[in-house]
Amino acid sequence: MSYYQPGILATPVPPQARHLFFALESVEALPAAIDKLLLQLDGRAVVGFGESLVQALGAQVEGLRAFPALAGVGVDNPSTQHALWCWLHGEDRGELMHRSRALEAALAPALRLVQMNETFRHMTGHDLTGYEDGTENPHDEAAIAAALAQGVDGLRGGSFAAIQQWQHDLDGFAAMQPHERDNIMGRRLSDNEEIEEAPESAHVKRTAQESFAPEAFVVRRSMPWIEGDRAGLMFLAFGFSLDAFEAQLRRMSGLEDGITDGLYRMSRPITGGYYWCPPLLDGRLDLRALAR
Repeated sequence: MSYYQPGILATPVPPQARHLFFALESVEALPAAIDKLLLQLDGRAVVGFGESLVQALGAQVEGLRAFPALAGVGVDNPSTQHALWCWLHGEDRGELMHRSRALEAALAPALRLVQMNETFRHMTGHDLTGYEDGTENPHDEAAIAAALAQGVDGLRGGSFAAIQQWQHDLDGFAAMQPHERDNIMGRRLSDNEEIEEAPESAHVKRTAQESFAPEAFVVRRSMPWIEGDRAGLMFLAFGFSLDAFEAQLRRMSGLEDGITDGLYRMSRPITGGYYWCPPLLDGRLDLRALAR
């Protein structure tokens, strides 16, 4: 038997989504806010607790930590860690707005909304560069093994989420020659096939999940975003721990062998956060792990 938040393993990615990030304002008001949170969420949402929120609740989740501000070889991965993250997904943008407003009101005054990002599915799950995203995602039982941690009573349930908002330089990317763009990704845009002779800096080679020891498999649920004249990818990965994502990020940043991922030539991360996602039990958040 397994139980988990359905959005973690839902496929394909939803047509529309919102990422809501909250800061803790009142520890005293927190118990009432958590009670309301339990009533607000359903199978169309994933919620993640930051380390500071878990500590404010007087609990501890093994393996949870704050996102590290990771400086690499000429690149920076900022930390913008928040107390609570909610990922709402659905079909209708207006309906998502109303759900967001209801959630914000329910969590006040304990938690204050400090960041909101709208995301959407592009084509059949592509980045705004046109390249397909998440090609190497594990599926079925492999996805469950990669994404879900052992929960209460030994059941697979909770998960850890790593989130980074990447801002693309789409003008600079468009100015490159097609083969140069393919070499950054390590795949051909034309057929999504991996390029064997791509440079070692190619994103596919930097993040080849089976090339790590131990293997670093995660389940990606990334989606594009657009805000005014800015655009990019909201990277989201679920894992049974945070170690696999962090190993990939360190190699991308050149900390393993001095080779920086070519992706940094056309994009840069502007946020970063780690969260623990409790499972759903009978349609409600199962927070028994916080009571131990």
